[in-house]
Amino acid sequence: MKGKLDELTIDELQRTLQEAKEELRKERFKRTVSRVENPKKALQLKKQIARILTLLREYELGKRTLRSK
Repeated sequence: MKGKLDELTIDELQRTLQEAKEELRKERFKRTVSRVENPKKALQLKKQIARILTLLREYELGKRTLRSK
């Protein structure tokens, strides 16, 4: 997933960020209500969100430029 994030546009990154946040919210809710089959999933989602936010910030600061496809 790390390598794929580098290839996404800013709009795709923002969409992926919203999806990951929603999935994390659902995962946290599942954990409070019942047992989850993969307890590490919430941690993985948090790391993915952090990676996406880092990429978006790099674009904002101009440290990273969009690659043409």
